[in-house]
Amino acid sequence: MTDTPILELRGISKSFGAVQALYEVDFHVSAGEVMALVGDNGAGKSTLIKCIAGIYSFDSGEVIFEGQPVSIHGPKDAARLGIEVVYQDLALADNLDVVQNMFLGREELTGLMRSLDELTMEKRANDTLASLSVTTINSVRQTVAGLSGGQRQSVAVAKAVMWNSRVVILDEPTAALGVAQTRQVLDLVKRLGEQGLAVVLVSHNLHDIFEVADSITVLRLGQNVAEYKRADVTQTQVVEAITAGKLSKVPGVAEEVIA
Repeated sequence: MTDTPILELRGISKSFGAVQALYEVDFHVSAGEVMALVGDNGAGKSTLIKCIAGIYSFDSGEVIFEGQPVSIHGPKDAARLGIEVVYQDLALADNLDVVQNMFLGREELTGLMRSLDELTMEKRANDTLASLSVTTINSVRQTVAGLSGGQRQSVAVAKAVMWNSRVVILDEPTAALGVAQTRQVLDLVKRLGEQGLAVVLVSHNLHDIFEVADSITVLRLGQNVAEYKRADVTQTQVVEAITAGKLSKVPGVAEEVIA
């Protein structure tokens, strides 16, 4: 893990009408680091990651990527930088197989007729899954509908990291998973960090966070209230920051903001 952030947000603010969703938020994550982003419902976590992904635009603040100021005006800008988001719904097509899902919208073509290069796509899909030590998927030609929750999450993560990603954001990756499937996903999160990717883990599950995260950023009502190294803090202290962190007085900040 490097000390220099690969992605840094400075003084980010975002409002929706009269509702102040984010107010002067600072956030950073470095290559090889798993940064957990935590907070209660309405803390601003989803708004922050959607701004990073280019779905929402920031009202003010600065985005620094690899030491240089950048502008993110849409998802294509984020993708060009190497920022990929795996949302809680995974955005997988159940009727397609693993290869088709991983290359959906980015298919490899070959020949004068520009037909699908199935062999190349299948090899790249297998290679990516193997690089992440995903061994629970028997065939990349099986449909996603037949996969377990943990296997589906693995496909979604592999799809995200296959495109020269530098930053991977995981939105509640273990929600609704059983014990064994959660174990698979947490091991996968660790491997992403070990491979040098910057990982942002959004989760309500502090047990999962304390198992895999290197650092923890706490949001409350759209503001930073704490940042910790995981080794230097207890779960009780994080809960206290989530529920009773000190906030500066911000004119117009609602008691409830958009999550």
